[in-house]
Amino acid sequence: MRLGSTPRRSPAHRPPTCRPLARLSAVAAAAVLVVAGCVPQEGQGPGETPSTGQSDNGGAGSGDGTTDGTSGDGQELATLGTSAAKDLPTDPAEDPAYAAYYEQDITWGPCDDVEGGSELECGTLTVPMVWNDPGAGDIDLAVARHAASGDRTGSLILNPGGPGGSGVDFTASAPFLFSRPVVDAYDIIGFDPRGVARSAGIQCLSDEETDEYLAGTGDMGTEDPLEEGLAWMKRIAEGCQQDSGELLPYLDTYSAARDMDVLRAAVGSEQLDYFGYSYGTYLGATYADLYPERVGKFVLDAALDPSSTLDEISAGQAEGFELATDAFLEDCLTRGDSCPFKGEPAEANQQLRNFFDSIEAQPLETSDPQRPLTVSLAQSAVLLLMYEDGFWEVGRQALAQGMQGDGSALLQIADLSSERQPDGSYKGNGMFAINAINCLDHPGVADQAWQAQEAERLAAEFPTFGPSMGYGATMCAQWPVPPLREPAPISAEGAGPIVVIGTTGDPATPYRWSQSLAEQLDDAVLLTFEGNGHTAYGRSGGCIEEAVDAYLLEGTTPQDGLTCSSGG
Repeated sequence: MRLGSTPRRSPAHRPPTCRPLARLSAVAAAAVLVVAGCVPQEGQGPGETPSTGQSDNGGAGSGDGTTDGTSGDGQELATLGTSAAKDLPTDPAEDPAYAAYYEQDITWGPCDDVEGGSELECGTLTVPMVWNDPGAGDIDLAVARHAASGDRTGSLILNPGGPGGSGVDFTASAPFLFSRPVVDAYDIIGFDPRGVARSAGIQCLSDEETDEYLAGTGDMGTEDPLEEGLAWMKRIAEGCQQDSGELLPYLDTYSAARDMDVLRAAVGSEQLDYFGYSYGTYLGATYADLYPERVGKFVLDAALDPSSTLDEISAGQAEGFELATDAFLEDCLTRGDSCPFKGEPAEANQQLRNFFDSIEAQPLETSDPQRPLTVSLAQSAVLLLMYEDGFWEVGRQALAQGMQGDGSALLQIADLSSERQPDGSYKGNGMFAINAINCLDHPGVADQAWQAQEAERLAAEFPTFGPSMGYGATMCAQWPVPPLREPAPISAEGAGPIVVIGTTGDPATPYRWSQSLAEQLDDAVLLTFEGNGHTAYGRSGGCIEEAVDAYLLEGTTPQDGLTCSSGG
């Protein structure tokens, strides 16, 4: 996800009988996508010299596993702070200082504020705010359970991604996410990680300010895109600091992984069975590295490469969304008159960029006279559509309307992306939590001249969305807490077998990241879905699902290298 922008959502499942926009709404409810940059980039940064060539990482979006404080091409990374949860002197599960946390039971009751949650039970889990100082205060985490409908074999913990996605809301989709045998056998359990939604969720802007931020209509006192992005990031950081300053240093993924071990104990599991999408693969791999002996059945779908820097992630996503846009437009051109673009693929790409340029010059009218479609909102809508080729028909229709002067459909899709409700409020807080978590988890190159050169390269090589995906580390430099984690491979030695799934046309977590994570892990198998869109389980047509279900239900490890196509 673009740091400083709205979180995008994952199509982890396509409900088979929903209308297109209802299906799209389900996608928007499942947070995924990790990091990229955050500001429009027009030319070079202030006082910087333009790049004369490509940086050594070449947009690879995959780190080299160095742990010496430099990027893959030797650039010095931002100075790190220290995570309160990474290195603990004892195993908290066996330390009397943490006994009250590990001995708690969850009291399950009705879910009062979960849309579609009539089949769910909700409860609260208490964890230490500061893991290396359990006396420093607590955080209450919201937890939801879809109870096994048959002979129960255990609990399957979910994370929908983001970071910033609500696992509580996501669990309401359990009957659609998984096959009936899996739903029969497992209590499907989701939780809102610390700082997210109902779990001490941080708030940084008012709804009105959020509207201005997402639409790009706020007056920040500058016309320079980089300075505007910096001003917004400072404003968000100040709001977060005012609202949740005590909590901000403790929102890293090491802390969330420690929390998940308390959840494991609370549901009575000796080992953690887990299914993580997108950012959830990073959380799951972190847990496996901290607690390899407690890893049960682990499925990591659409992996993030833990050895990548923030800049390498940004570059990988800039390329991924460019390729996804190419695929969408190539498909569109085969649809005859239903496609609003004409000519060859390169011409269609230029027409899309021209459309964005025209909206930047003159926003489109919509069904809401108070909310024209700005270029920021239009791009948010198109980015969301790239998550799932099943939504491309919706995208063609919305773009056709937009190119005829009506931005209403694109605005509706953009609102799904940001979880904006009809009354103008925002569901959840993903657009703020993603900054808080990613800026702690992923350092980037500290040198501003390098940042300017890299931003220029992304804009040139990936002209559709690359211009808005630079300067990620520059934005995070405004955050009140420094990054806490060195980009490095995760081996989780002693855990496994872990199932890693990658999709060849994934725009948000490029396939090579899944390849890299599978190679890093001590014991892992890689499943490949040859298709477009983000994540594979629930989208592959049955092949990936059958292999994963056999693993979850029977303990049968899938064949390493299994490849499934979109045909099934």
